[in-house]
Amino acid sequence: MYFAALLARTEDGWEASDTELDDVETLSDLADLAREASPEEDTVLVLIEQEDAWFGVVRVDGEDDPRIYISDAAAAARSSYGEILLTDELLGREPGDDGPDLDALDLDGTEEPDGDSDDEDGGGAEAVPHSPVGDSEILDDLGVSEKELKALDADDALNAIAEALGASEVLETVR
Repeated sequence: MYFAALLARTEDGWEASDTELDDVETLSDLADLAREASPEEDTVLVLIEQEDAWFGVVRVDGEDDPRIYISDAAAAARSSYGEILLTDELLGREPGDDGPDLDALDLDGTEEPDGDSDDEDGGGAEAVPHSPVGDSEILDDLGVSEKELKALDADDALNAIAEALGASEVLETVR
């Protein structure tokens, strides 16, 4: 089960809103959604979790590029919402470097494996680690240190982050 919420910082504190990610297909779409939540171009956090598997934080400050932190890249890679966040840049890959272009290969079904397959470790997960990826200092200035962020469990991370921000009550209203 997924949960996603927007936390927008305002003059009066944090405002939370429940958000549907069904129409979000790219990181740009997600950043635009976050910017709409704060007409004053204040900080907006998009908090996403997949129950007991992974959580992610996307931070949008005005027109700056979004900053992203994901607790477990491999778990997020198996999720449609996680795939939105796992950009080539975040994973340290060259953009568009998704392996061979299958349309350019002449495959007629008679090919033999060449024996040098790198799928021995469970399926070509060459660049998606079972560890955190992204900007682990994303919440430092808001009261959640890198060490604290990395120590959070996926099942309670969003509540712990909201509590550190002083926004646990507003987050609870959209849960």
